[in-house]
This record gives sequence, structure tokens and C-alpha cells, in this order.
Amino acid sequence: MKIFVFIIFIVCLITIIYPFEIFADTALDVYMNDFYSKSNEASKILKEIENSLKEGSRKKVCSRQREAARLGLLANKSLIKAFELEGANPPMQAIKANQQRWESILNEC
Repeated sequence: MKIFVFIIFIVCLITIIYPFEIFADTALDVYMNDFYSKSNEASKILKEIENSLKEGSRKKVCSRQREAARLGLLANKSLIKAFELEGANPPMQAIKANQQRWESILNEC
């Protein structure tokens, strides 16, 4: 029993002296996570709009489209920032095309 208490004491002492590091997300991870979450949410909203239109409902279509477009544009900005932080050249042609698509969705209603 004394050995068990001694071992627990040593383990606690080592834990206090040498705490474990907490690895936080890097700025790149934050921007990439933001890009993925916003673009997925925007796509989800557009899919919901498509399904409701197929069912014949036009309830809040324009406001939901605008919300999806805003999220898509914010996702593009996050992607560009992530590329800048990485020091890489972003595929601007694809990003511009995606941005134009979101802007056209935003301006259609």
C-alpha cells in the first residue's frame, strides 16, 4: 500500500513539474476550418432551397439564397487568407469564378 501511494505521489509530482503542452490550432488551420464550415453551410442551404422548390414551396427563398451567398463569399475570403498565410499562390482563376457565382446568387433576388 505504501508503494502505491508513493507511486501516485511521484506521478502527480512529475505531472506538476512537466505539464503537458496544449497544441492550439495554427492560423492556417483556423482559416481552413472557417472556409470548410462556411462553404459546407452555404451548400447545405442551397440544397435545402432546391428541395423546397421541388416540393413547390417558395418560402423565404431569396433571404436564404442571400444568406448562402454571404457565407460563400466569406468562405472565399478565408481561403485566400489561408493561402496568404501559407505563402502559396492561390488558384485565383478558380476563386474568382467561385466568387462570381456567389455574387450572382446574391444579386439574383
